[in-house]
Amino acid sequence: MRMAGRINAEALAAARAVIKPGVTTAEINAAAEKVLTKYGVYSPFKGYPGPYPYPASTNVSINYELVHGIPGRRKVKEGDIVTVDCGAVYQGFVGDAAFTVGVGEISDEARRLMEATEGALYAAIEQCVPGNHLGDVSFAVQNYAESRGFYVTREYTGHGVGRAMHEGPSVPNFGVPGRGMELKVGMTIAIEPMLLVGTDATRVLPDQWTVSSADGSLTAHFEHTVAITENGPQILTTLGDGSLPRRNNKEQL
Repeated sequence: MRMAGRINAEALAAARAVIKPGVTTAEINAAAEKVLTKYGVYSPFKGYPGPYPYPASTNVSINYELVHGIPGRRKVKEGDIVTVDCGAVYQGFVGDAAFTVGVGEISDEARRLMEATEGALYAAIEQCVPGNHLGDVSFAVQNYAESRGFYVTREYTGHGVGRAMHEGPSVPNFGVPGRGMELKVGMTIAIEPMLLVGTDATRVLPDQWTVSSADGSLTAHFEHTVAITENGPQILTTLGDGSLPRRNNKEQL
């Protein structure tokens, strides 16, 4: 899983590197796919069952699109915020992660939204210690987001991940501390805060995959695959050592 996560992190880094005004979402997807091909691995997204088999290795979602945006001819513009979600399967094990990035000059609202979403992710990861419960993880996302004036989706969740992309347990973006499954050494979960500016309601667009905010307001999405270890949480979908980044006092809950 560490190797799957590192390959996935490299694929996402390649996708991030090509994002600029004028690039198409298909080109962003192609940059990630090039890395997957280099390692001889594949994305569990491609062919994923749904209204029809998902046609790409990544989700590329823009502005009001929360998740599952299908890469295509759409061009990225100055001021957009772009979310890329990707998975990688290495020797039967899965890494799954996502990021949101701004294109050029973005609005203050967009910047605050992205900062809150990423901050919620790391607040949740801090709760991934043996003996805590899934409710502690979920509440950390909700509390971090709502205390900053944003909404969390109630319909789409994180999940267990290992030999399949979507395994139990479900990891909602809202919860009650101390409730839910107890976290134990060896568990691996994908935590994915999805925040919205104007509402927690969503709708599915006519392509039958892309999920949008119901009111057309901005959304953001960050995700990591995390292992619960005796020494605390380890981020598997990173090019670093897997430890949590340091946060200053202003960022603490």
